Amino acid sequence: MKSKNKFGFAPVEAKPSEPPRERSVGPMGAAVREAAESLQGSTEAKIEQRRRNSDDAKAFRIAHEEGRVLVALPLTQISTKDLPRDRLALEEVATSDEMEELKASIRARGQKEPIEVYHGSEGRFELKKGWRRFTALSQLFAETGDANFATILARVEGGTQERISRYVDMVEENVIREDLSFAEMAQVAIVAAQDAGVPEESAEVLVGRLYGALHKMKRSYIRSFVYLLETLEGALPFPKEVARNLGVDVARALKAGQGDVAGLRSDLGRCTSASEQATRLAAFLTEAKPVTRKGPAIAREKFEFRAGSFRVVARKGEVRIVGREDFASVPREKLERAVKAFEAALADKGNPRITKL
Repeated sequence: MKSKNKFGFAPVEAKPSEPPRERSVGPMGAAVREAAESLQGSTEAKIEQRRRNSDDAKAFRIAHEEGRVLVALPLTQISTKDLPRDRLALEEVATSDEMEELKASIRARGQKEPIEVYHGSEGRFELKKGWRRFTALSQLFAETGDANFATILARVEGGTQERISRYVDMVEENVIREDLSFAEMAQVAIVAAQDAGVPEESAEVLVGRLYGALHKMKRSYIRSFVYLLETLEGALPFPKEVARNLGVDVARALKAGQGDVAGLRSDLGRCTSASEQATRLAAFLTEAKPVTRKGPAIAREKFEFRAGSFRVVARKGEVRIVGREDFASVPREKLERAVKAFEAALADKGNPRITKL
């Protein structure tokens, strides 16, 4: 027994300890807790998704502005009139075997490389790169009526680009082609110099801008052809058929003030074939004074031209004829007759009768 205190009562004895009361979550509480946790997770996921969507939209906008987005455009929305093409004989290219091969490839495998366009002043897209692909698809749609050929995969130029840069972009994909002649490359520089939107003063200056990726010797050849085309003022009926050395030599003679330029223009206007044109240009060099190179005036070392299907290279003591024919399979007697006829023509023995070969 515990003693009482002075007030006459004993301390209150504590009750025996009881186990803690268990509090379990009921069905309603569990549902509320799960809903809250789900709502929190869903909110965090939505915030993360919105952030990703914002980043994706920003990246897409930047890519679109930089012209890195590909779109399918109807052929009818694209014009080819604003920039001149870097080929002089577009109709010939459009009906060539190479065009048929490209069409066969697109028909079998679809368009693999996009074209490049920019916004034109009349609300349509203007073609910058890919004339052959555009032409091939246009021909396929006209021939078949297949809706698969009615649209073309394109990259749209973003922002505002300098006009001269569009010329550069246009020629970049073509200058490496072996069949692009110096006359065709020179023609682009001439047309660009006449463009009011291009600030450069002359075609000769533009050659360095348009073909800066080429070797300086090739740029020199292009400048020679620029001078040739500008001096002859469109008198060349087959400009792309002018051989490189022949064109350069004629341009050099014209710069030196040699020969009858007016007579050359008149004679070229009457040429009906590339071989006649080459013959007249070669004759102009023969009639003109020797073309001067470095140092004192010297005779030309060689020149070349095309005659029919042959390429002829002439130099002192040698004439080389290059063609696709296997000359080794031609009978010796036939070759001898041809050589004798050639010799008689050079000797200028009147009008020698040439035996049928």
